[in-house]
Amino acid sequence: MLVRYKKSCEKIAMGLLSFMPEERELKKLKETMNIYQTNSNWHLFLWKEGEAFVGLVGIELAEGHYTLQHISVNPSFHGEGIGHAMVEKVQQLIPDLEMHGTAFTEAFLEKCSEAKLAVI
Repeated sequence: MLVRYKKSCEKIAMGLLSFMPEERELKKLKETMNIYQTNSNWHLFLWKEGEAFVGLVGIELAEGHYTLQHISVNPSFHGEGIGHAMVEKVQQLIPDLEMHGTAFTEAFLEKCSEAKLAVI
């Protein structure tokens, strides 16, 4: 289940973000969290399985599209389709805008598209 980030989950969000290679350093991690907390165009969501938060997805809204800035899943849950599910839920939340990726998220988005094509 996708839930909007709340300040009370900051440590959980930072832990999940730290699984991304470009977010491993504490200084960079704090800067990223500050952007999500202060910039109204940046939105962070957590993925909850049962009682645990196991994934995170962050987007930046822009005119006519949004960019998937961050996507991370706890390594213990890799291969369970959580990343794909998070992308689908975000697309359902913002159906009128096109999703773009960054240098770090584009490859994952391409995998999601390939998986959809394989199912059809």
